[in-house]
Amino acid sequence: MNQKHLLRFIKRAMKKYPGEIVHVEQGRGQTLSEVFESMNLTAFDLSVDTLDMHADRNTFHRFDKFNSKYNPIGESILREIFIKTDNHIEGKYFGHIIKEVMADLEESKYQNVELRLSIYGRSRDEWDKLAQWAVKHKVYSDNVRWLVQVPRLFDVYHTKKQLSNFQEMLENIFMPLFEVTVNPSSHPQLHLFLQHVMGFDSVDDESKPEHRIFNLDSPKPVNWTEEDNPPYSYYLYYMYANMTVLNHLRRQRNLNSFVLRPHCGEAGPIHHLVSGFLLSENISHGLLLRKAPVLQYLYYLAQIGIAMSPLSNNSLFLSYHRNPLPEYLSRGLMVSLSTDDPLQFHFTKEPLMEEYSIAAQVWKLSSCDMCELSRNSVLMSGFSQQVLTSTRTPVSSGKSQFCVV
Repeated sequence: MNQKHLLRFIKRAMKKYPGEIVHVEQGRGQTLSEVFESMNLTAFDLSVDTLDMHADRNTFHRFDKFNSKYNPIGESILREIFIKTDNHIEGKYFGHIIKEVMADLEESKYQNVELRLSIYGRSRDEWDKLAQWAVKHKVYSDNVRWLVQVPRLFDVYHTKKQLSNFQEMLENIFMPLFEVTVNPSSHPQLHLFLQHVMGFDSVDDESKPEHRIFNLDSPKPVNWTEEDNPPYSYYLYYMYANMTVLNHLRRQRNLNSFVLRPHCGEAGPIHHLVSGFLLSENISHGLLLRKAPVLQYLYYLAQIGIAMSPLSNNSLFLSYHRNPLPEYLSRGLMVSLSTDDPLQFHFTKEPLMEEYSIAAQVWKLSSCDMCELSRNSVLMSGFSQQVLTSTRTPVSSGKSQFCVV
């Protein structure tokens, strides 16, 4: 979804559902028209420039400003109404938008994507709410699989008294998954939804300073009650440990298993990439590998997939001409081109084609290079073996694209 798509949908919603109560403020319901009236806006006033959701030079090395760009017109209430699954209208508008995106993908035929949804670990019922949204709005397509991202925000939740220790966060994330694996009827909608989930991602600003190092002296999750956020490697290790046990249990019951594919090496210290190498199936970004030749060689030997997003990096951490993707590709690392937040970084309804076309022009990639990038996307993806087998032949002939989004 890009800004133009969201803009068209908001305008349609304002005409179609003006009297629908979409938000509750201090016990009083607000209709969609009242929300926009409070901002002194009409459908005629709205434009791509008014939405102001595209990343620009002001977001470079400013992750806080990047996150605020998710608020249409700078209003968090509009983000809650239109691009959240858990709100007063139970994610109705977001479900409609996702189905439109899925329809575009099915029409294009040769693009399969992995979309991301968030689980925060603040409460035990998050999974059930997310699954209820997915099943109710039928956000299913053969062209789409889901990757669940877990923001590394324990310190924020702990400060707000939403969590007492890190163990509670882990239990909120993984306990419902163990319960539904042992007894699918305990969470029937979640059992259905998980059939289309292929893995987990760990996300947040990697450039945040880490005040603790994960070692043998680090407190166990139940004893992590400090205000400081656990380090990156701490999050990754305990996600990996829980997923390993969960996957073993799910395989015994002939259920699909999950992979760990975190954002890794976009910024911050090099040891994030060490954690990614030891614990992950694939990673996203991996920019800092350019500064660690030995670690880069290990990633090459193990053929750990690296999904790279040059247009996203260009607005956040590394200008396009300095991106190491062509060097990684020429050295034999398993890299693929991926979109990242099309709402902020892309202009057309085919953001993946933007990534491929710009990369081909700027780096003068040959057809063989493009085919290798496409093939790597297929191999790294979380689609079933049947889908992968049917997709490999056209991808190797350069006639289709298949990528992680």
